[in-house]
Amino acid sequence: MRDLAFIAFLLALFATGFRRPFLFVLAYVYIDIVSPQRLTYFLLNAVPISLIAVALAVLGWVIADDKRDSRFAPRQALIVVLLLYCWATTIGADFPVEAKEKWDWVWKALAFAAFLPLTLRTRLRIEALLLFMVVSAASIIIVGGIKTLASGGGYGQLNLMVDNNSGLYEGSTISAVAVAIVPVIIWFTKYGTIFKPDWRVKTFAYALAFACLLIPVGTSTRTGLLCIVLLGLMFVRVAKRKLLYVGMMAAAGLMAVPFLPSAFSERMGTIQGYQGDESASTRLAVWQWTMDFAKSHPFGGGFEAYRQNKIRIDIVRRDGAAGTRMAEEYDQARAYHSAYFEMLGEQGYPGLILWLVINLTGLVRMEVLRRRYRDPDGPYAWAGELASALQMGHGVYLLGAAFIAIAFQPFIYMLIGAQIGLDTYLARKRAGETYRGMRKVAPGPLPVS
Repeated sequence: MRDLAFIAFLLALFATGFRRPFLFVLAYVYIDIVSPQRLTYFLLNAVPISLIAVALAVLGWVIADDKRDSRFAPRQALIVVLLLYCWATTIGADFPVEAKEKWDWVWKALAFAAFLPLTLRTRLRIEALLLFMVVSAASIIIVGGIKTLASGGGYGQLNLMVDNNSGLYEGSTISAVAVAIVPVIIWFTKYGTIFKPDWRVKTFAYALAFACLLIPVGTSTRTGLLCIVLLGLMFVRVAKRKLLYVGMMAAAGLMAVPFLPSAFSERMGTIQGYQGDESASTRLAVWQWTMDFAKSHPFGGGFEAYRQNKIRIDIVRRDGAAGTRMAEEYDQARAYHSAYFEMLGEQGYPGLILWLVINLTGLVRMEVLRRRYRDPDGPYAWAGELASALQMGHGVYLLGAAFIAIAFQPFIYMLIGAQIGLDTYLARKRAGETYRGMRKVAPGPLPVS
């Protein structure tokens, strides 16, 4: 029955796409985030629904969409350059078979990110994209939040609908994404137009934001805790009564401590001493190996290059009554556990620089828009606050990416696509207003003497 429900929903979504082609874009967003083919037993697994959705999205834009307002932004060009560079490193990858497997989904994420802003011509489309992103992620987050309240969860124990530790179903990844979308959820409670922000929308939105904050607790991920702290600090900047906000945040944190599961508290305690935690010690060893590898391979080793690493791990072991002792362990083929080192090891310095420019430019451009449209009574107040929300979400991602290898996570590239779409939309509005203003003050014909 669950298979039939998913099929009926997708067929209905595709059917509406033939009347409104932009809905094919949203269908692909839903499929890419939720991966319904993983949630079914047979029927959807036998059909390439992701490929069908993206093909229909592109064809719908080419054939039926109005392209007069479409603009190709510089960041889209950088994404295309990164795509081509990754293709080149894949050809010469140290592990060609494994690299090909990762390339098969990475190129789709990058190509869709470059294409997506072309379709975001209106405020309604930008909002619809973000709404689909939030609601699709919510289908995973709500399940995790309920299970956390019921059982407390635990590291590697919170089952998020599927027994598959990849994509948004991986604990640290969903923790970072869940915290990152909280500002966008809050934005919908003030400026949403698809669903008017009445008491029902606000109730659901605040409950969903609470579920987002529960995900790091349920997954017991230290990355998620750091993301929550950063998000709280970024909200201080936009709060009108900063001292009151800080006080309320501190009080909420103290009140939550007694209710936190012991598994979460014990794992968070390992943040202070990395040498006593094998996971943290392994990450540091892998990062050191990656930096050494980049010295001899400045252009990277292609996807999955980490498979050739051999590392020594220095870790503190408890030795009963004797106290602690330093032990040496050896391991190999350990993953990067960081998007920054993922880029450095796989794509070298050029790839890392491209990736950083794409991401940091997003933070800068959203800050420009936030400042330009910060007048709460202006006609584009919604845009200024949306730019702030997208900037906060992006900042949370960049912090989480320091501890998770999510350099090519499709969700963040959709967020970047929304940033570019908002930026180009507002640029068109400014250009149109300037043009109309010039026409109003344009001088008349010179008198004939």
